[in-house]
Amino acid sequence: MNVSAGVYLRVSTDRQTVDNQRADLDRLVRARGYEPIVYEEVESAAKARPVLDRLLADARAGRLAAVAVWALDRLHRSMIGAIQVVLELDRLNVRVVSVREPWLDTDSPVRPLLVAIFGWVAEQERTRLIERTKAGLERARRAGKRVGRPPASSVLLHAAGDLVAAGVSVAEAARRKGVARSTLQRFLRRR
Repeated sequence: MNVSAGVYLRVSTDRQTVDNQRADLDRLVRARGYEPIVYEEVESAAKARPVLDRLLADARAGRLAAVAVWALDRLHRSMIGAIQVVLELDRLNVRVVSVREPWLDTDSPVRPLLVAIFGWVAEQERTRLIERTKAGLERARRAGKRVGRPPASSVLLHAAGDLVAAGVSVAEAARRKGVARSTLQRFLRRR
């Protein structure tokens, strides 16, 4: 019988740390008698997450008896996404345990309802975060502040374009000249 738990640690940016999650999850997993296998990811829940995909593949392959998360929103921000992940793990007989949602580790008939409610709450938090961010950006624009990256230097873009014309890859030319690859690509399409 497999006694490994996939410990999924996630933060949204590289300016954040998983250290708080790690300590709590290690205690939770060991208290339940699981051997931890750590899956650490630095990516927004709104984007593709290859580490979570690998954890789910390991669960499907029968390598995990449980998946441990610090909170349900670490798995997914959308209600549908959180429910789908938890229910898929349930179908695979992989127990889901959470530091912040101890009710998740139960076989009660109320559990699916609670998963749906907490998934919805996580989705609403994300919606409010987006709304607050947009409001802050709009306030800054009204105040006359520049929002976003500063415009790329025309001189640097031309120099990077010359490197590409000489056979250097777009990514390497952008790196050498200190411009964003996407900005260089747009510049080259217009050129």
